Amino acid sequence: MVLNWLERTFVNSPFDRLLLRYFEAPRLLAMGGRMDGGTALEIGCGQGCGVGLITDLLGAQRVHAFDLDPKMLRLARRRLLRKAPNVCLWMGDATAIPAEDNSYDAVFDFVVIHHIPVWRDALKEAYRVLKPGGRFYAEEGLKRLIIHPVLRRISNHPLDDPFDHDMFCAGLQSCGFQIVNTQHFHNWFGFFIADKPAAS
Repeated sequence: MVLNWLERTFVNSPFDRLLLRYFEAPRLLAMGGRMDGGTALEIGCGQGCGVGLITDLLGAQRVHAFDLDPKMLRLARRRLLRKAPNVCLWMGDATAIPAEDNSYDAVFDFVVIHHIPVWRDALKEAYRVLKPGGRFYAEEGLKRLIIHPVLRRISNHPLDDPFDHDMFCAGLQSCGFQIVNTQHFHNWFGFFIADKPAAS
């Protein structure tokens, strides 16, 4: 689901960039550790700030990333020009990722999957494209936030099946993920680290 004009304004704001750099990404780092090499995938890259942090803070050597919104992709391409050729961007859908099975060392989700009506399909795709032993890093807006009357007036979220912390954990486990660490803030926001089991 593409962001509306107000959401796009927020995610392109200096405040959102500061939040991502100084709170969200460091928390995922503290919970899940660095990658230190390899190739990562970011689901819903927006203007590309997450891609920069995945390389600079979380240690990926290469990052592939996609977004549904062509306007956001144009911003990301401009922002990440200096990181080429270690960054690959395309327009795409998290429920049908154009990648082979077992392609990525890590997959990142910075508050994107709650925008996807069939969010469990996005989790299945994240699991499919991860290599055995790969790690999924996710920060998500949770049901209590999504259904809040004020947010419902100003944002564009699917409301048929919003998830809380426990539902998201159950979704991860139903795909085959092993949950490593989770935190949530009064079921408004949640942070999740989960691994695809290594091949036996």
